[in-house]
Amino acid sequence: MVSAGLEILGLSLCVIGSLLVMVACGLPMWKVTAFIEANIVVAQTIWDGLWMSCVVQSTGQMQCKVHDSVLALSHDLQAARALTIISSVMGVLGLMVVIAGAQCTNCIRTEYIKARVVNAGGAIYIISGLFVLVPLCWMANNIISDFYTTRRCPHPRRGRSALRCTSAGRPRRCY
Repeated sequence: MVSAGLEILGLSLCVIGSLLVMVACGLPMWKVTAFIEANIVVAQTIWDGLWMSCVVQSTGQMQCKVHDSVLALSHDLQAARALTIISSVMGVLGLMVVIAGAQCTNCIRTEYIKARVVNAGGAIYIISGLFVLVPLCWMANNIISDFYTTRRCPHPRRGRSALRCTSAGRPRRCY
């Protein structure tokens, strides 16, 4: 009875984890950048995701644009897309393998083979978790390194462009 309860708990956690990986893959909030000038009315928040970029104004207006080409994306974003999709597919595959070997199903009759199938499904699911953990850590590392290696503007200006400095096509904060 206890093992059946643990199995149901594990299956439900697998389903929840797979759904959350799929939601994280689609959300545009992988990298959030905020620009707030002297006047709070012109504040902007830029969301960069795997599939689209969005700009949110302080007035609540939001504009999103899907990335035009895969080749125009940075290498880390391309790898993050691929690894997240592979993780989603492996999560669903691991879930199907675990369900096939579960105690409540009759797909496999022999008990020791059922145990091996469930263990194989668990291993697939752990690999799926690692595949989603790699792009998350990679993007977090890039965000932290970009934050600590900001470049100063060569010619400080007044007005709207005083707080932004473009280097490598990305807006950066200038001091």
